[in-house]
Amino acid sequence: MIKPEISIEATNLTKVYGSLTAIEDVSFEINRGEVLGFLGPNGAGKSTTMRILCGLVRATSGSATIGGISVVEYPEKVKRLVGYMPENNPLPDELRVVEYLRYRGQLKGLGPREAHARVEEVLELCDLHRKARRQIIGTLSKGFRQRVGIADALLTNPEVVIMDEPTIGLDPHQTKIIRDLINNRRGGMTFVISSHILPEVELCCDRILIINQGRIVAKGTSASLREEYIPAKAFRIKAKGELEGLIGELRSLDPEMEISALMEIDEDGFHEFSLKTLNPGIAGEQLLAVIQKNSSWVLREIADVEASLEEIFLAATKRSWEETLGRKPKKIGIVQMEPPLNEPEPPKESQSE
Repeated sequence: MIKPEISIEATNLTKVYGSLTAIEDVSFEINRGEVLGFLGPNGAGKSTTMRILCGLVRATSGSATIGGISVVEYPEKVKRLVGYMPENNPLPDELRVVEYLRYRGQLKGLGPREAHARVEEVLELCDLHRKARRQIIGTLSKGFRQRVGIADALLTNPEVVIMDEPTIGLDPHQTKIIRDLINNRRGGMTFVISSHILPEVELCCDRILIINQGRIVAKGTSASLREEYIPAKAFRIKAKGELEGLIGELRSLDPEMEISALMEIDEDGFHEFSLKTLNPGIAGEQLLAVIQKNSSWVLREIADVEASLEEIFLAATKRSWEETLGRKPKKIGIVQMEPPLNEPEPPKESQSE
């Protein structure tokens, strides 16, 4: 079996700011061409981790590679492989879109002719090539400003694109444009996307990484995480008839079955309720057979209900909080590294994430 090529590898990354440990022993791998959703509560360490991967901040200890190149040893090489879009993208309000992107291309090492060609490509890719290309950035809507930030991140055709909250504040149409843009580049680029819009993450990401309190607490596909954190099978049933008798019959399949009303009886006399069971053998067909045994019960709907990514996220972070209760703070053996000349101040994660 051929092992997928690793695009990003982080090993025991730790970042300490004085008495604050922003992240601790963070390790993960991302395959080339994969789209990874990077989730976590405010202050969990998402932005710190992404800044380290971009070479903007040095880790206190641990290592990271992009395309096999060490972020610590060769930060300038790594910056050429990574396109980064921060959450609060600092765009200059006074420049036109095309002027800004050409300027950014030259800053990133593109020659004038190459910068001109790449700018035209990303303008079209991000649907900025018609009316937005000559607009002054300060007059753009939130959605167009986000697209300018993405165009900037894609300018050098990087191997890895890291985006912090790319769809925050956008309407559904604008969000779909950015989702389509990511899907169109899927396989050709590796994407790391941090977002609080969980349905969007599930729609466009191949795998999910959840961080809490500076530690990775869950990773996998949405299906594998659902199986691990929300093992119960759930169904939604809408039926008419004597409810207590119906519930009693359904519980004959599993005495531990959880049944709860979702809404009051409607004008046609139908009850709607949810059913949860840890018995993996129970399927909708069995529930249907039980309900059809009694002709006084009328079934309108029975449907499998999948746990949402929000439920998985809450379950994973809740478990990590519970596991850390009573745990004494760990003393970290710090491997001191030479800081860059202008390392940013410790990030205020609670505000930026």
